[in-house]
Amino acid sequence: MSRPMSSRLSSRLAQYLVAVCAVTLSTAAAAQQPLAPVNGFPSQPLRIVSPFPAGGGNDAVTRVVATRLSQVLGQSAVTDNRGGAGGNIGTRYVAEAKPDGYTVLTSQVSIMAVNPTLYRAPGFDPVRQFIPVTQINAAPLAIVVSANAPWKTFEELATQAKAQPNRITFATPGNGTLSHLVGVVLDKDSQVSLQHVPYKGAGPAINDLLGGQVDVLITSTSSVSGFIQTGRMRALAVTSPRRLGVFTKVPTLEELGYRNARFEDWYGFFVPAGTSPERVALLNRAIVQVLQMPEVVKTINEGGSDVVANSPEAFAAQMKQDIARWSQIVKLSGAHVD
Repeated sequence: MSRPMSSRLSSRLAQYLVAVCAVTLSTAAAAQQPLAPVNGFPSQPLRIVSPFPAGGGNDAVTRVVATRLSQVLGQSAVTDNRGGAGGNIGTRYVAEAKPDGYTVLTSQVSIMAVNPTLYRAPGFDPVRQFIPVTQINAAPLAIVVSANAPWKTFEELATQAKAQPNRITFATPGNGTLSHLVGVVLDKDSQVSLQHVPYKGAGPAINDLLGGQVDVLITSTSSVSGFIQTGRMRALAVTSPRRLGVFTKVPTLEELGYRNARFEDWYGFFVPAGTSPERVALLNRAIVQVLQMPEVVKTINEGGSDVVANSPEAFAAQMKQDIARWSQIVKLSGAHVD
């Protein structure tokens, strides 16, 4: 006597689910297998330099990737914080490092596209001395205040800043950062005059904002998303429509009527010029694999960013566009740092 149709279907469905699970587990296991070395690379731990102190967005993104690279490369990756001069010190260190693929830089728009024009002597050339590996993310900057600040909206802050020029202080991760340039453009184009207080990274700036030593902070969304989520900070505005996580409903400066106020930030990985193409390709594959891990995507999205994870060629083209744009903006703004 044959089995009922429903029983046969249930059996087939069970067999199908077992097969799917087997494929899924096999794929997941394969994903955890380290990539095959290329001509013996890598055979030792990697050093990933974050050119800012611990506690900021650059450092946080570096550690998210570094802690998982061992799964993909079979070698550990150590985060090395070398802050100072708006990111120039750590960047120069990597520019002068041996081009063997073992020293990697986590950089960003403000360092590679702004600093070479803003600083009279940044100490490095972003095009001649570096090879782009992959762009990590793309995100706006956030203009935030502590939870007990008197301003509930950006318009309230702007009104007071116009009435009392340079009385309200704004912190940034350093001279020459994109955060600094946002303040310069707001002052030049819209007369929102805030007194700049540069720090050696977002971490120290965050501490002073929460401690009441400064009034406003302009920095990456990833640096402050956790503080906004816990209610210790309030976001007044962001600098581009690309906003995720706790920043979804925060108005952009353009939406508030400010011109020339669309700024988009990114982080990305670089190696010194002269690194072999095969090692650059392997690093790209490894880092892209990390950036596509669901928990990494979730972390980056919750920090207010989109994951990019592109090719070295695509990242190089993006950087070329940004250098042309931001060098022109810096020149027009008249801003410079000795």
